[in-house]
Amino acid sequence: MHDELTDAAMERRLWIAIVACAVITVMGLIALWPRGDVATTIDSSSLFGDRVRATITENVVEPCSYDPIAGCRQVTLRILGGENPNTDFSWELSFDAANNQFGVGDDIYVYETLLPDGGVSYEFADFQRGTPLLLLAMIFVIAVVALARWKGVGAIGGLVASLLVLVVFMLPSLLRGNNAVAVALVGSAVIAFVALYLAHGVNISTTVALLSTFLSLALIGVLSSLFVASANFTGFTEDSSYVLALGVQIDARGLLLAGIVIGSLGVLDDVTVTQVSAVWELRQLQPDASRQEIYRAAVNIGRDHISSTVNTLFLTYAGAALPLMLLFTVAGQSISTVSTSEVVATEIVRSLVGSIGLVASVPISTWLAARVLAAGAAATPATV
Repeated sequence: MHDELTDAAMERRLWIAIVACAVITVMGLIALWPRGDVATTIDSSSLFGDRVRATITENVVEPCSYDPIAGCRQVTLRILGGENPNTDFSWELSFDAANNQFGVGDDIYVYETLLPDGGVSYEFADFQRGTPLLLLAMIFVIAVVALARWKGVGAIGGLVASLLVLVVFMLPSLLRGNNAVAVALVGSAVIAFVALYLAHGVNISTTVALLSTFLSLALIGVLSSLFVASANFTGFTEDSSYVLALGVQIDARGLLLAGIVIGSLGVLDDVTVTQVSAVWELRQLQPDASRQEIYRAAVNIGRDHISSTVNTLFLTYAGAALPLMLLFTVAGQSISTVSTSEVVATEIVRSLVGSIGLVASVPISTWLAARVLAAGAAATPATV
């Protein structure tokens, strides 16, 4: 009697579970919400200076002021902000490939430094890339909406919400010394709630995918904690060292764990949604099939998906560590030395732990979907 839940009972329990997850997430948001100022021992503005906009108006090769025989680049820029807007400033640069990057009309950022004598000096900071990035974003939005239509609009909304969660909650909370893993789990839960329900609607199918994502994410969190600790990762990388150099109190190892959790979320959403959708479509095509038959067919689909996704994860993380691996190779280091160094081993753990979570998400999401959807239990057709 109690070894087989009825469809309605299973559906109710799923809704209860997802409401409980929502309550825990809200409580986590309240507890970890960033409050107060970021405690640093160094004024970051003194390190980076003020960035102002400028435009290259002239770039010619002339004799150097310190050596008439040698040629130098005389670069003139129009300062567009800061202490002296709409004024010109000139750089004399050596004539080499490193300084061959400037062209007339280029929009750039410069660091503005006030000199003791009251003058102002400018140093190159970076190129302005807002226009091409905005154009690329517009092409992306048009492509997604053209193919997915209203679901595409929801997906774009989920992407914007993910960015807001990262910028408004996660980064400020981490900078205020809150537990990095807790922040990552709560932030990931918020992103999953908003992204999945916006893109696929509030229905039992999306709820199955969401709950499967949470279960797989919990497994990834446990595994990453175990292996980061057992492998004695410190979390001190070049990037984290820059943050720590400012005196911000951040747990470097916790930051590493948080990165693994957040990095796995996007791929988990993809797999769980696909598996729930596969179960529903199989049910539509084979209304007389048993749960076991639909489960086996959907898992076969999941195997093909996982086989390609795991390789995608590996290549993504390998690409991130490629410059360092090249450096080790040039230095004549062995494969074992390279693979066990912290920076490369970190990417290996990310890839393997994330892949294990992906593998586990297939049977989890397929089983839940088969229990709820396969027998036509859902009152509303699945829209995942």
